[in-house]
Amino acid sequence: MTAYRTATAAAVAMAASLLLATYPAVPAQAHGAPTNPVSRVAACSPEGGNLTRTAACEAAIAANGAPFTAWDNLRVAGVNGRDRQVIPDGRLCSGGLTAYKGLDLARADWPSTRLTPGARFTLTYSSTIPHTGTFKLYLTKPGYDPTRALKWSDLPEKPFATATDPALVNGAYHIRATLPSDRTGRQMLYTIWQNSSTTDTYYSCSDVVLSGGRAASASDPNTQNAQNSQSGQGAQKTTAPAKQEPTPSRTTASPASTTGSPSLVTTSPAEETAPDHLAPAADSTSGGSSAALPLIAGGTAALLLTAGVAVTLRRRR
Repeated sequence: MTAYRTATAAAVAMAASLLLATYPAVPAQAHGAPTNPVSRVAACSPEGGNLTRTAACEAAIAANGAPFTAWDNLRVAGVNGRDRQVIPDGRLCSGGLTAYKGLDLARADWPSTRLTPGARFTLTYSSTIPHTGTFKLYLTKPGYDPTRALKWSDLPEKPFATATDPALVNGAYHIRATLPSDRTGRQMLYTIWQNSSTTDTYYSCSDVVLSGGRAASASDPNTQNAQNSQSGQGAQKTTAPAKQEPTPSRTTASPASTTGSPSLVTTSPAEETAPDHLAPAADSTSGGSSAALPLIAGGTAALLLTAGVAVTLRRRR
């Protein structure tokens, strides 16, 4: 009888191992969005602080029909670089996704970040887990009208900066670049993150106000210094137009100490701050696959099989 029980246990253990092996390895989904310059989806998320109560965010949430809980999950699968063919005009900020349609509202009072034309700045892109891929940064052309829905024709054909496989440091990617010098006033910083380790591409709109060389005044009731983004570490490949200043070294000071210091521009009280360090939200709300799911399913099956062995052995004692 002892030999029988031993043989049964060994057979079930082998079956459990085979069952786990049948589940394919699925790459974990990356999640993320810009928090400085603050993106629309981050500003209007439940974690956006006072920015959520601005008129633009309230209108976006109302148009959306639901809050932007999964603020870091605005992604489209299978685009493969065909952004202009897949994402329709007028829906660039939502990535063409109905669940984010409120972000496409054409209005000139979105929470924005003040930057300096031609100056260096750092894009802080909050994310959950490191993934490979390329970030492409676009700035709307001169003459951009924020009261009209964003179209591809509002953006140059080529990005003004790119970054391939930057390091994820303290929960964010830090992309250093130099802004074009021929833009002023309210513009759109449009960021595309095309993953190479998943099939997903992320889209985001960050409203910015470019003012000629002056930093925002702390006494201005409509401005507030944004939280400093941290300097990036690790390998990062960045390209920019030939006439722009070279990308600063990784030991450069934070944006607050440079000419291009970002500051938040809003239409609500001055105590507002940019949500630079939001906690990732999409892991519990995303409909996408996760690497943990096959393991959980397989683990459950193994537990059930093990329980069956225990019951069988107990009955045969």
